[in-house]
Amino acid sequence: MNGKETFMVETLTRELITRLMEERSLTMREAMDIVYNSKTYSVLNNLDSGLYFQSPAYIYDALEEEIDGKK
Repeated sequence: MNGKETFMVETLTRELITRLMEERSLTMREAMDIVYNSKTYSVLNNLDSGLYFQSPAYIYDALEEEIDGKK
């Protein structure tokens, strides 16, 4: 990953964690555990997937589906 791609992935990751904390009343540690251990995060880090080009809302929806067992 180059600096720009790294920044994009890190920014999106931070947004996912923050949103989980707000919407699901989780601690930062709980939200981080969920994000960093998710398939969504794995795909986000795979630059070939192009997921990091999607909106934070789109990625969060995918993460929610994964958490809720719909994926």
